[in-house]
Amino acid sequence: MNRNQFIKLAGLSGIALTTFPNLAFNQNNFKVSYDELIGKGTPELYGNDFKLRKEAYEAYISMKDEAKKSNILLKVVSSYRDYNHQNSIWERKYKRYISQGFSPESTINKIIEYSTIPGTSRHHWGTDVDIVDANVKQPRSLLDPNNFENHGCFGNLRRWMDANANNFGFYLVYTNQEDRKGFKYEPWHYSYKPLSIEYLSEYRQLNLNEILQNENLLGKDHFSEDFINHYLNEHILSINPELL
Repeated sequence: MNRNQFIKLAGLSGIALTTFPNLAFNQNNFKVSYDELIGKGTPELYGNDFKLRKEAYEAYISMKDEAKKSNILLKVVSSYRDYNHQNSIWERKYKRYISQGFSPESTINKIIEYSTIPGTSRHHWGTDVDIVDANVKQPRSLLDPNNFENHGCFGNLRRWMDANANNFGFYLVYTNQEDRKGFKYEPWHYSYKPLSIEYLSEYRQLNLNEILQNENLLGKDHFSEDFINHYLNEHILSINPELL
């Protein structure tokens, strides 16, 4: 290749990476694509009533079979969610709080007590599940932390998961540690560590500000750089240390 050809090729590559920033990301040897990390890919998923990546699915089935021996019937109420699904949750909550008189900033802070901003959810990866026990009467408010306390309907489930989930690779994400910030305690949300810890490592190499500003999100005009930095550190990364 002569000098002129090299310069021309280098120029075209620069234009491509500027126009399509995902190309820069995909040139590395990542185990999951940029689109899959933000919920816009087409990962190969397994399951009928729920969807997980194969390794996570097989580990979950093994855990479910073991739980049956203790008269606990694991039931997944949420697993893989793509970007559009997460965005529908975001928009529904955003419009509801705005209609109740909340300011945009207060609305956003209210939503992220439990729900992630689209493009940032661990459920995009096909590694995380929300679990309840189908062998007990289902309460009206299913995912309520009180249900998982010792006196709650899912108390036996929580005790069994505390003792056994890690043996199958599943770890509670949003713990009740006093010094943990960000999303509130979710005793139902488990992540398959062997995959998700690698995906989080890859996700951390992305530019979160670009991800959020490039999407047509309700309220994104109120995502300041300071807010995004806090969201990254106090929500995405303020999780069970075992998953970092």
